[in-house]
Formats: sequence, structure tokens, C-alpha cells
Amino acid sequence: MSKAIYDLVDNLPTRNVTTMVLNSLDFVVPGEWKNPTNFEQMIRDISQETDEKWIQKIGDRAVWLYNDKNQGYQRALWLYQTVDNADSALGTAALANKVGEKIGFLSFLNKLTPSNEKAQSLDLAIKLVVEVVAFCQINGLPGDSIGDFVKALKEYEGEALMRMAALVCIDGLIPFGPDFILAVQSTLNNLNPKELSDNGAFSKVSKFIPGGNPAGQLGFINQSFGAVKGWMTSFVGDRNLTQGKVMKNLQNFVEFSDDQLDYVAAFLDMSTNYFEHTGTQSIANRLIRRAMLEV
Repeated sequence: MSKAIYDLVDNLPTRNVTTMVLNSLDFVVPGEWKNPTNFEQMIRDISQETDEKWIQKIGDRAVWLYNDKNQGYQRALWLYQTVDNADSALGTAALANKVGEKIGFLSFLNKLTPSNEKAQSLDLAIKLVVEVVAFCQINGLPGDSIGDFVKALKEYEGEALMRMAALVCIDGLIPFGPDFILAVQSTLNNLNPKELSDNGAFSKVSKFIPGGNPAGQLGFINQSFGAVKGWMTSFVGDRNLTQGKVMKNLQNFVEFSDDQLDYVAAFLDMSTNYFEHTGTQSIANRLIRRAMLEV
């Protein structure tokens, strides 16, 4: 049996590389992310309840809902955890690729590791699809409800909004700069189902991606990315976000120069798990709000 939701929240770190990176992005979505790491306190903050019996009832109901495998909460968390684990492997491969470029006698690494740009593009696209599918699991919707996701995305706040901000900044702007949407779209347009099947992250989460087979799933990924392009464009434009602004804030905790951006992207892939971290908090938030309505 998986851990209880209160254990998952209570064991989230208060300070590590992931939390420092997310804190550095507070300028993107000011005040939205507070890093809640105490389940009982989350109940008190969300419900504004002071009656200990009601707090206990809300907590008990939230735990029951999470443990019910007919609900989608455990599947959503598994998706968040799995895509982050695959992301760490991607960072290792990307770093090996860059080392192969720089050091002559290690050039064979280039042949063993995927193209950095293609791998980073797919990483962003698959994370986005995981967000779509996890949203559907959490809200009891069919997995292909892209339209419902896009509508809800406009109302994202708190941990969920921070997760999307990190996706845009860490997986978009840092590795690709201002044209990251064009770069990802170009990769998807030129990708074939075999190449998608060979991707480590996709192979792990593919059983939850609608489409029936790699060709259909590639179509779903393209459709999802196409549906969210407008939101990402507005998100960057409304905040006047640039690669330089994101890097300047990151440099508050790690030193690097402008010619080391590829290494920074790989380092962040290897050392952070912001999907799992904020995903756990989003699921706990949703469970508490639903439990409040049902007790």
C-alpha cells in the first residue's frame, strides 16, 4: 500500500535544491507558493476551521479518498513522481552529451546519448501531457479532456500555478530561450512514433496517455501542446519573462556563467523534482477541499 497522504505531505523537504529553485521563481508568480509541508496545517489554512473535531473529520475523509483506488489521486501522484524520475535520467544523459562535445576522447558519448535539444523538447512536452492527464485523474474526468484542462489552467493558483511557471522557466526558457515554443513544436512536428517509443519518460507513463498506440499518442501530445501554446505565450508576455531574468534569480543560489546554460538545464533536471513536490501539494489541496464538502 502506498504511503498515507499526510505522510507524503509531512515528509516533503522544507529546504533543498527543488525548494530553492521554486523560491527563486517567486518573482514569476508572487506569493502563490508557500511550500506547505504539514498536512494538518494545510487543513487549518484551507478550511479556516478551528474546531478540532471537524479538522479530524476533514483529515479522515481526505485520507479515505486518497486511499480509494477507484479515485485518481494515487495515479496522479504516480505520474508526477515518474516523470520527475525520468527527468533526472534525462539530465544525466544531457550532461554526458555535453561532456562528449567538449572533450575529444569522450566524443563517443554523443553517439550514446540523445540530441540535447530533442530530448529537452520532448521532456517539456511529456511533462505538459502528464499535467493534463493528472488534472483529469484528480478531477474524475476522461483522460483526453484537453478542453477542460485549458479552461481550468486559466484559474490555476498556488502550487499548481508554480508548477506551470517552473515548466515554462526551467524546461522552456532556460534551455531554449524566447523561442522555446517554436523549438518544441518543431521537434514534435518532425518526430515519428518510433522515436517517441524510444523516449524513456514516454515509455514509463505511456499507459496513461490517450491515443491507443504511439502514433495516436504522438497526436495527443501534439494536440495538448497546441492547446496550451497560447496560454504559455501570454504567461511569458504578460510577465515580460526572459531567459536572463530567470537566470539572474537562479544565480542567487548557484553560480554559473552565460555559456554554461546547457549545463544548468541538465543540472536542474538531475537535482530537482518540482513536479512531484508541487504535485503532492496540489493533490493534498484538492483532497482537503473535496473532503470539506463531503463531511
